[in-house]
Amino acid sequence: MPIPSFAVRVLSTSVVIAATSSIPLCQTAAQPFDDHASMMRILGVKTLRRGPDPNNQTTFNEASANPYRDTLPDVLTMRNGTKVTSAAQWKTRRREIVEDFEREVYGRIPKHVPKVTWEVTAVVPGEIGGIPIVTKTLVGHVDNRTYPSVKVDIQATFTVPANSKSAVPIMLEFGGFGFGRRGNAVPWTQQALEKGWGYGSINPNSIQPDNAKLNTGIIGLCNRGKPRKPDDWGALRAWGWGLSRLIDYFESAKDSMVDPRKVGIEGVSRYGKAAVVAEAFDTRVAVGLIGSSGEGGTKLHRHIFGEAIENLAGGEFYWMAGNIIKYGASDPDKTAANLPVDSHELIALCAPRPCFISHGVVEKGDAKWIDIHGSFMAAVLAGPVYRLLGKQDLGTLGDYLTDPMPPVNTLIGGDLAWRQHDGGHEVTPNWPAFFEWAGKYIKAPPLPARASVAVPADQPVPRTDQNSQVAHVQLLEKAKKGGIDVYFEGDSITRRWGCSDAVWKEMLANWTRNFFGWNAADFGWGGDTTQNILWRLRNGELDGVNPKVIVLLAGTNNIAVGKSDGAKIADVARGIHAILEEFHRRAPATTIVLTAIFPRNDNPTANATIDEINRRIEGFADGRRVRFLNVNSGLADANGKLFPGMTIDNLHPAARGYQVWADALKPILTEILGEPAKTDHAPPPTGDPSAKAR
Repeated sequence: MPIPSFAVRVLSTSVVIAATSSIPLCQTAAQPFDDHASMMRILGVKTLRRGPDPNNQTTFNEASANPYRDTLPDVLTMRNGTKVTSAAQWKTRRREIVEDFEREVYGRIPKHVPKVTWEVTAVVPGEIGGIPIVTKTLVGHVDNRTYPSVKVDIQATFTVPANSKSAVPIMLEFGGFGFGRRGNAVPWTQQALEKGWGYGSINPNSIQPDNAKLNTGIIGLCNRGKPRKPDDWGALRAWGWGLSRLIDYFESAKDSMVDPRKVGIEGVSRYGKAAVVAEAFDTRVAVGLIGSSGEGGTKLHRHIFGEAIENLAGGEFYWMAGNIIKYGASDPDKTAANLPVDSHELIALCAPRPCFISHGVVEKGDAKWIDIHGSFMAAVLAGPVYRLLGKQDLGTLGDYLTDPMPPVNTLIGGDLAWRQHDGGHEVTPNWPAFFEWAGKYIKAPPLPARASVAVPADQPVPRTDQNSQVAHVQLLEKAKKGGIDVYFEGDSITRRWGCSDAVWKEMLANWTRNFFGWNAADFGWGGDTTQNILWRLRNGELDGVNPKVIVLLAGTNNIAVGKSDGAKIADVARGIHAILEEFHRRAPATTIVLTAIFPRNDNPTANATIDEINRRIEGFADGRRVRFLNVNSGLADANGKLFPGMTIDNLHPAARGYQVWADALKPILTEILGEPAKTDHAPPPTGDPSAKAR
């Protein structure tokens, strides 16, 4: 089914995008309902088979994984048995496949979807890796006059090289999983800029919540709170619909400097499913990076290994059309073998556009549950369509049952590509290979001249990745809860001490042992520079908190970027001073504990710069309102070499390193607050928003 035509008009900073069809009249709001139970009744399904258990390894047996191979549909055979031998015939066959996927698997987008009005809420200049950039934050307001009980505001952001003479390609990300570093890797956002691309993200949950409450989000709005029909869309199509509306914006907003013919999409896990669905159904999507998508994504439904269709039928059914439930039914009995389509045909719908399928390794966390081999099989089976359309497939012999998977970290294929990296459930290690590969098919204009001067450290700059934006919202809510007497601020060194992420539970236990009873709350965020911290403070994270003590450790991320010299030292010192001034304005009665920047052995050449910055910022302390705390002699020797066991990676403290900091802080806290109480009123810790969905 082609994407509907749209009428577009631009109004100052807003872009209004409306379907040409009329919109149904408003009806009375409906009460919450059980969509799964409703579908079971409509479909006449009495019982479901239990899906495989991810913890039961006996369900992962390659020797018995292909019981339905004789039922696998041929991607190039029409329903009437005609063999497809030309591109013209493929158009007809493609429509058949789309119809089957819409009816039975992913659902149909309604004919009457309300219009979206895009508002540019912020335009922020900046610099990354010496490249001048412009970041725009968008909100897509969906017209809800037909059903005011449901409000949908699509959240998106994008960044392009500043001063570009022509529109650029852009990679958009579902959900924000790919941001950040892996070891010392360059962030993918910077890699995009260095190739002349823009980057951005769209928040799927702002389109349709990732849960079974289908009377909310765009689905609930379109259905006016009523239950779905069996072939109505699920969350995956809804997320793809939101991406399509963002492409509409790029088509109409010429000042975006984004080439709407060169929009790519990336996602991991459930958002990997959303990414391949988006590319398959909207032919305007120019390229996809599909990460570890599993069942419902690029994995063959008929490859019975790991997660299976039964898990979707009884679990995350809301990702799909309601009809998916019947294929997990035991009464009446239907299985994946009864599906009219399979995932190789989903990949084939992306042809002739480039599609890069990405996975990690089991040992690092891309679990057997994902069924990496089943995804490779589907890619092999999609190859004939790419070849028919004059494009290059994986280049294997073409037998999905016997073609061996290539070695890890080996890219194979052409327009359809495959690479299994040596990481886990992520795409981060595949970004360099992706951009090198994508550059063969999607050309970017020459990169504008790099910035000679970075954004000053005392100027606020927002983090543009979706994960950081969601974290900011969580920290705003945390601040509103109150009960905070000790407010910790900083980057990842601060954040990991008092956050809820399971991976840092040892650090949180140390935090609790040291600060319980003093009502301490952690407001650090990983990767932040002084500019980013300033932006968060000026956008509400300290408003109304009025803590008695603020503990600040900031600046190490400023040192890690750019040349270290006298100008850098002065710049970072100014950034820290600006944060102190912000504290004074927003919490004038608070005592500030300014902590010296810790030594870093991941980049030992930076320690001379750190020492000089620490000497300068010590002068900001007056011993009363601002107290300077330097614990570096407890962490490292006189040459800055960290003592054994102080850090986990030569930068971030281990519990032993945090204890050195705590031992120096506790006398100050006792002096100001007294002995810790037996109860604690600080709000609970927050964590990495993306970790919940991994």
